[in-house]
Amino acid sequence: MDLQQARSNMIEQQVRPWDVLDQRVLDVLSEIPREDFLEAAHAGVAYSDYQLPIGHGQSMFKPTLDGRLLQSLLLEVTDTVLEIGTGSGYLTACLSRLASQVDSIEIIPELAQSAAARLQNLGISNVAILQQDATTTWDARDGYDVIVFGGAVPSIPDFYRKKLNIGGRLFAIIGENSSPAMEAVLLTRVRDTEWSQESLFETRVDPLLNFDSESPSFVF
Repeated sequence: MDLQQARSNMIEQQVRPWDVLDQRVLDVLSEIPREDFLEAAHAGVAYSDYQLPIGHGQSMFKPTLDGRLLQSLLLEVTDTVLEIGTGSGYLTACLSRLASQVDSIEIIPELAQSAAARLQNLGISNVAILQQDATTTWDARDGYDVIVFGGAVPSIPDFYRKKLNIGGRLFAIIGENSSPAMEAVLLTRVRDTEWSQESLFETRVDPLLNFDSESPSFVF
């Protein structure tokens, strides 16, 4: 299979038609080998517009969702990013090409390890992967320019709202696992105690582990 052609088809037939027109985002999606972040059995469908399994009951976002997410954040090369849910590391790699530094949190040790190895193999050095539960108290630094939730959450915890700089942006997909549709939103910190929220589109993705309104570990 011609993976380079499949990558080009992904851009022209899936991502662009979903109103992703930011050339920096399109270039990143064109350059990063999506197949490298999947098991060999799924490499042949790496550029299809489906959520693909990455093991441990988790899956990778569809290319169209990756594109809309990245475009909505208006990333600058000086931005610092916090990603909740590393998963395969593919979105992490995309973020790393558009920003200065990415800190990424992953609860599943095996996924954290495999993502770190893939990023290293691609020579990506501006990413720090932390293996831990993001719903428990941890020493997150203050002042991120961008925060990204890599799965659905029932609401945005105040803990993470307050980790944004003034002018910082947060992408999240809001919805319960039982919901027929979920809402992608962009939250912007306007002042110390004020945030604005924009509804972007409807979608459906897997929930982040432990980010459940019924879970006792959901402490925010």
